[in-house]
Amino acid sequence: MEATMDKDGVDKDGVEERGIKERGKDECSMDECDIVTTRVLDAPRERVFRAFSDPAQLARWWGPDGFTSTFQGFSFEPGGAWTFVMHGPDGTAYPNESHFVEIVPLERIVFDHVSGHAFRATFVFTDAGNRDAKDRDAEDRTLLHWTMHFGNPAECAKVARFVAGANEQNLDRLAALLGQDA
Repeated sequence: MEATMDKDGVDKDGVEERGIKERGKDECSMDECDIVTTRVLDAPRERVFRAFSDPAQLARWWGPDGFTSTFQGFSFEPGGAWTFVMHGPDGTAYPNESHFVEIVPLERIVFDHVSGHAFRATFVFTDAGNRDAKDRDAEDRTLLHWTMHFGNPAECAKVARFVAGANEQNLDRLAALLGQDA
């Protein structure tokens, strides 16, 4: 297959091809400034939201495969800061700083990532029904919609090659954590 490259040398087809559509359980799309990932998780919204809002749980799954995180600060409130270092499998340290913009319990988390590549992350949590069609009263699955909005298309294109896959790995790790704690 021949790659379609944009003016910055980013393989537009490869990003979509590596996205979750081929995996069949998720959906990934991009426009000029957004990277969007969705996933249905086998846990109720309360449990998924807690995995984001509890720093002990968040540190267990945040980051791509092989990465660990050391949290230095986590003030989960609008205006609060989240500072941490992601440690790559090769030992490289990646300092991160984000500021929470909006938190609506069980519905939405918005933060601005202000170190390195600047972007606004928005996570929306909605009920996705239940695994057992016979038990219509139980909402035990959550649709997570994650948007990373970059200030300009060039910045988005610069990271798109690796971010789509890294986000998938993040969500794989989240799903594994939710499965362990079920």
